[in-house]
Amino acid sequence: MTQLTDPRRAAVRRLVGAAIVVALVALGVAVFTVAVTPGGGTSVLPAAEAAAPATHGARDSVSAGVGAAYDDEAPVVYVHVLGAVNAPGLYRLQPGDRAVDAIAAAHGFAADADLGAVNLARPVVDGEQLRVLTVAEAQAQPAAPAVGSASGGTGGAVVNVNTATATELEALPRIGPALAARIVEWRERHGRFRTVDDLIAVSGIGEKLLDGLRDLVTV
Repeated sequence: MTQLTDPRRAAVRRLVGAAIVVALVALGVAVFTVAVTPGGGTSVLPAAEAAAPATHGARDSVSAGVGAAYDDEAPVVYVHVLGAVNAPGLYRLQPGDRAVDAIAAAHGFAADADLGAVNLARPVVDGEQLRVLTVAEAQAQPAAPAVGSASGGTGGAVVNVNTATATELEALPRIGPALAARIVEWRERHGRFRTVDDLIAVSGIGEKLLDGLRDLVTV
């Protein structure tokens, strides 16, 4: 007697066999693709971190948006650079930076800047306004009178810049009401001047003016 094969069972076996063949082919293609892919690695950085640009230093202009995401605990120094520089503005510097760093943050001196009007080696302080004079502005300032001259305005007395009123400061040569007010304002904001050279931090006092005041003031 010949045993007959159930047609339905044979059809099922053919379908299972076909499925196994398809799965083996797909697996082979996947293995081949991984094998020929250069590097064979996958980035595990979060998308935001992988796309973030590198940060180059902390000397940033903040004039376009002070609310940028900075580390609130990191010490910073804000300096307002203006006058004869290529990019005047408010800049965020690091403690210990000097005037040369502030000028560099402002893209350097302008073509008409008086390069001798700023002591590039002096440290800058937080809240400072650093003004660079043009050559024409520097030449227009009157020369400081000689020490002991009758036109000195101080009668030979030395003025203490830590205790003098604005009116007393105006008695100094080339110190007008506006500059005297800025000296008092700087003193109230930052405390006592430790040395006469600290006057350079006051906006409007350059090296030439400071040289004319050295023997007329004290701290």
